[in-house]
Amino acid sequence: SFGLIGTILAAVHHAEVVALRIGEPLGTLVLAIAITTIEVALIVSLMLAGGEGTAFLARDTIFATEMIIMTGIVGGCLLIGGIKFKEQNYGLDGISAALTVLTAISVLTLILPNYTTSVEGPIYNNEQLIFVSFVSLILYGSFLLMQTVKHRDYFLPLDASDHEEVHEVAPTNWVGYISTFLLIIALALVVLVAKTLSPSIESGIDSIGAPKSVVGIIIACVVLLPEALSAIKAAINNRLQSSLNLAFGSALASIGLTIPAVALVSIFFNLDLTLGIDVKSTVLFILSLFILSLSLRTGKTTMIQGVVLLVVFSVYLFITIVP
Repeated sequence: SFGLIGTILAAVHHAEVVALRIGEPLGTLVLAIAITTIEVALIVSLMLAGGEGTAFLARDTIFATEMIIMTGIVGGCLLIGGIKFKEQNYGLDGISAALTVLTAISVLTLILPNYTTSVEGPIYNNEQLIFVSFVSLILYGSFLLMQTVKHRDYFLPLDASDHEEVHEVAPTNWVGYISTFLLIIALALVVLVAKTLSPSIESGIDSIGAPKSVVGIIIACVVLLPEALSAIKAAINNRLQSSLNLAFGSALASIGLTIPAVALVSIFFNLDLTLGIDVKSTVLFILSLFILSLSLRTGKTTMIQGVVLLVVFSVYLFITIVP
């Protein structure tokens, strides 16, 4: 709906104002944490509402979020930046650390449940769920400490003179406070509007005979639209470091914080929670992580890496709809 698009665009604007006021790399964390808060609220509300497929909703949404970020958003940024600037640079140390943590959390939460034997099926029992949630928080917290305190310089732009927006004046504290308040309101409205649309989304998917996992993709797309627009805008302005900070920050926050939150809700309310992805999804996920690792191993990117990632993203969408 137009209301949803309007609130998302408003969220993007205010997030950019806040990010500009705070500066890198803390600025990119603002939208990443806000996006994750929306995702958790949306998943938990739909889980508590019950209905068919809610046991798989968290898994499908988190997996869709990771695939959209790793192949869609990053691929789009690399392609657009490569077309406009031929070659873009970024700090290799910070991105390498983010990719390492993302790989560990992803395998532990989405793939390992398929191979445990305490309970039947691709699920963790409560003890395993608590332990993996704790591990996810440790990994994400360690990365956050590195990004904001210990090795903050790893996530800063390599050369500020490369930026087109380097001379842009940061907003005042007062403007920053107002934008922070309006950002929270805009993101809350996104959740409310998306919740009202979810019944019609599910009925529409049923009517065309698409798999239930498409619901997770739609939720992830709605939630990620603000950061996708911000990341692409940064790439257009030759700020690839900001694009990658935002993408990996959101990917890590999404899986590192959402898993513990939905695990807590599922245990407290005794709800079914299936985390393990199927074999087809596992192959695509590992392929995406492998290509991403190869693409971001030199500190420089060109359009070819973006093309490959976007092709994998299109395969993921097609295989999900036509399994």
